[in-house]
Amino acid sequence: MLQSRALVIALLLLLSTTLPEVHSKSIFEKERRDWLVIPDAIATYIYECVNKVSPKVGQFLVDASQTPAVVVTRNFLIRETTKLSILAEQIIEKIKNMWYTKVLGY
Repeated sequence: MLQSRALVIALLLLLSTTLPEVHSKSIFEKERRDWLVIPDAIATYIYECVNKVSPKVGQFLVDASQTPAVVVTRNFLIRETTKLSILAEQIIEKIKNMWYTKVLGY
């Protein structure tokens, strides 16, 4: 019963606040290659809301996020999204170069 109350309160807090309250780096920074900013911001937001209501559940979330399966999966996603981001930047540079040379004639 106590756990369900804590869950209901956590969900109410979660729904009563907004995502911009989470203190994270902007995803629009030019040198930013980490596409996991949004999931990290959401996870931080959920943790902060739950931790306000129940520090025990907050600690459980921290422990769960540090299990080997979660850490390995997160590291894999970071590696692969970084590769994709670099490839996307290279494609954008090639498109810009083609635009300037072929279309605009610079």
